[in-house]
Amino acid sequence: MSHALDSPRRPTYADIEALPPHVVGEILGGELVVSPRPAVPHATAMSQLGAALIPPFDRGLGGPGGWRILDEPELSLGVDPDYDPVVPDLAGWRISVMPEALQTAQVHLVPQWVCEVVSPRSQRTDRVLKLPFYARAGVGHVWLIDPLSETLEVYALHDAEWRLRGSYGGDATVRAEPFDAVPLELTWLWGRRPAADAGAEADPAVDR
Repeated sequence: MSHALDSPRRPTYADIEALPPHVVGEILGGELVVSPRPAVPHATAMSQLGAALIPPFDRGLGGPGGWRILDEPELSLGVDPDYDPVVPDLAGWRISVMPEALQTAQVHLVPQWVCEVVSPRSQRTDRVLKLPFYARAGVGHVWLIDPLSETLEVYALHDAEWRLRGSYGGDATVRAEPFDAVPLELTWLWGRRPAADAGAEADPAVDR
């Protein structure tokens, strides 16, 4: 959940540094946007997604590896000073792009995947402000997860525009780009445990 702070001047990184440690600050469209620490549904979806993706794709355990996945990285991509920094909930880089773990506070490398966990109050921030920025930056895929409606939207960048590649929901088991090499059980993201006899994988573009 986010809200923009009224400011008589253009915000700078000094405004980010002045924020208390229990919030996340971003500059989006020239606005200083401050987000409190996430509520439990948001934190659950974010944590469980990381737990599902990091072993097979970051560590190569039961999956192809080849990725570096980070929680809440501070992106400074040099695309637009009105969008610097931008902080997605999760982001992933192919190892060819980020071969070594960085030691800096900010990341200047464009991720190939980002995920935003949306809430009713963050819809404008995530959809209206961040999605166009990620397209301009050249991010390959964006996931939007809504833990309240229990949905996952998967977008891929084609000719500088986002195309919906799949819409999934509920207790489906899915293969979602760019991590379609390994099935993902959505039930975990909503804070539930999958049934022992979970059904077959869901087809793309099927809503809950």
